[in-house]
Amino acid sequence: MPIEQVSVTDLPDDFTKDERVVLDVREDDEWAEGHIRGALHIPLNDVPERLDELDLDAELFVVCRSSGRSMRILQYLEHVGYEGKCVRGGMVAWLGAGKPVDTGNDAGSNRDGE
Repeated sequence: MPIEQVSVTDLPDDFTKDERVVLDVREDDEWAEGHIRGALHIPLNDVPERLDELDLDAELFVVCRSSGRSMRILQYLEHVGYEGKCVRGGMVAWLGAGKPVDTGNDAGSNRDGE
């Protein structure tokens, strides 16, 4: 079954008060350069061990730089029984559409020093 993709123009600028979840699977330096407000940051390789941080009952959108990593993690999530949608074009498309970003390692990056 193909993974559903959604356009950045169909998403809100801010997920802070949204019941839906946008999961950013980019690396820490990419996140710090600019991310969607209210996104949850879990780098791609950390997702399997941090699944419990996701509200898997919520509608899930996954974003990376251009969609490659998003598609990979969505295939993994489907394999373990969860559904989500890929943000088509990732942060490249988000920025190209003129949508706002937050910068720095603030909210959403729940790293515990590992």
